[in-house]
Amino acid sequence: MRLKFGKRRAGEDGLEVTEERGLRTLHLGSRAIQSAMRVSRPWDLELAYTRAMMGFLMFNSMPQDVLMIGLGGGSLAKFIRKQRPHTRITAVEIDPRVIAAARTHFELPPDDETLGVIEADGALYVRQHPGSADVILLDGFDAGNQVEALATQTFYAACRRALKPGGVLVVNLWGRDSEFAEYFARLTRAFDGEVGWISVQYKINVIVFGFIEPGAAARLDAARPRLDDLSKRYGLDLRGFARDFQWAEDATPLLE
Repeated sequence: MRLKFGKRRAGEDGLEVTEERGLRTLHLGSRAIQSAMRVSRPWDLELAYTRAMMGFLMFNSMPQDVLMIGLGGGSLAKFIRKQRPHTRITAVEIDPRVIAAARTHFELPPDDETLGVIEADGALYVRQHPGSADVILLDGFDAGNQVEALATQTFYAACRRALKPGGVLVVNLWGRDSEFAEYFARLTRAFDGEVGWISVQYKINVIVFGFIEPGAAARLDAARPRLDDLSKRYGLDLRGFARDFQWAEDATPLLE
């Protein structure tokens, strides 16, 4: 099944939903998969990089407020809603077609007291909401490329200000992007070196974690005895994520 979704305005990339063998995917202006859902398991995380983004649970297993910049098919929002029903989720998405596709084709539920989807510019929203989130999940791509407005030094600094004490920014970067090294350096500067990362599928995706406060390594060590139980609870390999987690000072393999 292949469906062209929504009207296309001048200068706007086409949005397409496809389905094959029970796997539904969202594409925006390229063949790159923006989001994927197994139709028989709509609440699960189908893509490896989305599972790795949930690695923030190693540092905060009970967040009160999660801010998503970039909605896609809503996979992360649905997963958190299913697993942590009392966590408040705010998802900011600039493209109304993406929001419509998530609701009509990817089973994203309607807004309620714990889920709110806002059509807005994520860069502006972050600047306007300091100290509002325990976790920020940043997944900002357009036609297969990083959205530059969501990868500037100013924006990453604004993300830090938008976090509550103890908060963490989680960023999905494309490891083969020509600007990857610069984006990583900006994140390291914005968070004063308190940065870690997980490589996914041989650096196709690199999930970067920026911590607002020092001591993240000690927090991870303290969490290790609970990771087996957390992995079973959430259906995620958190123990494996902890094993593969690297810190900013060990970034040489990323830049080779």
